[in-house]
Amino acid sequence: MLLFISRRLKIYFLSFLFCLLFFSNTLANDSEILIAAASDMQFVMEDLIKAFESKYPEFKVKVSYGSSGNFFSQIKNGAPFHIFFSADMKYPEKLTSEGFAEGAKPVIYGVGRIVIWVSDNSSVDVKKMKFESLLHPSIRKIAIANPEHAPYGTAAKESLLKAGIFEKVKDKLVFGENISQTAQFVQSSAADIGIIALSLAASDEMKGKGKYWIIPKKYHNPIIQGFVLLKRPEIASASSRTDKTAKLFEDFVKGKEGISILKRYGFSVP
Repeated sequence: MLLFISRRLKIYFLSFLFCLLFFSNTLANDSEILIAAASDMQFVMEDLIKAFESKYPEFKVKVSYGSSGNFFSQIKNGAPFHIFFSADMKYPEKLTSEGFAEGAKPVIYGVGRIVIWVSDNSSVDVKKMKFESLLHPSIRKIAIANPEHAPYGTAAKESLLKAGIFEKVKDKLVFGENISQTAQFVQSSAADIGIIALSLAASDEMKGKGKYWIIPKKYHNPIIQGFVLLKRPEIASASSRTDKTAKLFEDFVKGKEGISILKRYGFSVP
């Protein structure tokens, strides 16, 4: 009889412990949001998250970086993100129109710019030579993001066409999967020069490592960037804590502090 009671108490204790662990894990998950962000947002997003978590220490934000086109496909196939920051407005707009996003329309958080960037040890003076720097005899490989699915790659190709040099450089082009990888190509000397996002070139991470020239807006279509809060079908309650946290982060990005951080990285904010 005593052995039976002991076993029962053990079962009760283990059940209680399991429930306690499960409840604690649920609370942790409810305090955390997952963000999918275009690669040009890598450094600015780190600053946004740092400032947000400093202001709201009870919440945590995790982020994955990649190309906007790839994230669009992943989200449509059920990727568990709460917010999607895209470098191309067409993707948030499509997600909204197809019922994957909250709200009537996406939020525009900024307009991006592209630059021609070379490392500090390059003899090419990009500020003086501008587009001609891409034609310098020392340039064998030019890195741009893949224009098939990366908005910054599309803008780079448009600029080369508008400048009338695309045919002269097309055989030298090497494509990064996203704009972050494109910048890495130039930093690691896998490419001699590259067209990358101003938000990366202006970051503390790349300051002192290279020099750049900002390509004028007239050479490419505006890189209008936006984000959406995503619907989470697996969450039964629309008032879940993660939904509230995502909305809080949205308000923070649109607020004075968020806008200040975006501007610091070269984004023009509507």
